[in-house]
Amino acid sequence: MTLDETETINRQRRHLTDIAIGQATRGEWEAAASTNQQVLELGGDTDAYNRLGKALAELGRHAEALEAYQGALARDATNRIAERNVGRLQVIAGGGAAPAAATDGKQEKASASDFIEEMGKTGHARLINLLPAKQLASLSAGDAVELVLDGALLVARVGEVEVGQVEPRIGSRLAKLMKAGNRYEAAITTVDRDEVRVIIHEVFAHPANFGKVSFPGSATARPGDVRPYIKGTALRYDDDEESGEESEEETEEVEELDTSLPEFSAEPDVEEELLEEP
Repeated sequence: MTLDETETINRQRRHLTDIAIGQATRGEWEAAASTNQQVLELGGDTDAYNRLGKALAELGRHAEALEAYQGALARDATNRIAERNVGRLQVIAGGGAAPAAATDGKQEKASASDFIEEMGKTGHARLINLLPAKQLASLSAGDAVELVLDGALLVARVGEVEVGQVEPRIGSRLAKLMKAGNRYEAAITTVDRDEVRVIIHEVFAHPANFGKVSFPGSATARPGDVRPYIKGTALRYDDDEESGEESEEETEEVEELDTSLPEFSAEPDVEEELLEEP
């Protein structure tokens, strides 16, 4: 193959990759699967295998998705994206995982606004008292989460299924604010074996809560928290332990709102999402 022919193929691959990423970002999974197949026809590509696996998993074609992720591992045995999803899909494709929510095999996805962090209004939390691991296997980053009050507890649901509870150091504060009228939206950011993390965003602050900040001191994401969709990479997982706990006084403290313009920490490229879990 001549140098010109190689360059032409590389240009075609880059062009198709951009198309596939755009299709995935818009949730056009059939088209994304087809486009990534075209990329692979131009030559082996680990990222294309991962993107294909994600698209097929979103379509509920778990056995095919497993094959795609195995193709990625055949090219790169250390690829964490493929490694994690192969294990998860082996459970699902083998019939061992009960659906965590919707019966049509598709979970409702959170809007992109849930992944934009606003000072004092957005925070990250770990879920506790989780579903069994086999049921967690059917969850994926980006799934919309409903936060429901259960007494003093804040319960996280996906569809009609209770996935777990928001850790008390955050959940207890939000539960009090919700009882007074605040409203929140949430989405899964991490599903990793026996760990689930969510991002929570305040969408309405009731006047009764004036001066009370939902997430004191949490202006930005912790290192390792996921980003929606970045070209050529995948959703990241947190393996490190939660950094320092807030004291009870800090949790209960009423903080004054910053009267300056809100600061935003926009996610890198909203190109990435979802190479990760099915």
